[in-house]
Amino acid sequence: MTHVLVATDGSEQSLKAARYLRDLFGDSAPDRVSVIAVVRPLAAVPFASDFGEEEHAAQRAEVDPGGYSFQEAAREAVDRVAAELAEMGTQVDTMVRGGTPADQIVRVADELEADLIVIGGRGKGAMEAIVLGSVAYRVLHHAPCPVLVTR
Repeated sequence: MTHVLVATDGSEQSLKAARYLRDLFGDSAPDRVSVIAVVRPLAAVPFASDFGEEEHAAQRAEVDPGGYSFQEAAREAVDRVAAELAEMGTQVDTMVRGGTPADQIVRVADELEADLIVIGGRGKGAMEAIVLGSVAYRVLHHAPCPVLVTR
């Protein structure tokens, strides 16, 4: 059984990672795919900005202050990735967790006994992660299974 964990932060890079996975497997889809988004505690910025969530959140806040949450943005991000993977013809599960993204991704991969983690490298972060994003860097070095980092 092949189980792939796809991590998303709502960015275009994470959506590209999902598309790469879809294209990589082609007709031989994995048995199961899980999509995870992690919301940081005490987040000070919207969950993602590449798909226009900041503008969407601002509009929603005007209509219903406090009505748009990071959890909701994360849910929209995992649903968007799941939709990209739907044509693979495999079971796609989604989840939103709270905590430190890298730690939660590694923990979920271990809990689900994932065979592969797919994550987008954003190229932002500490000096030791100059090429990869800091979350991708930490996942790569602590994951219980192989990690595919896309650019």
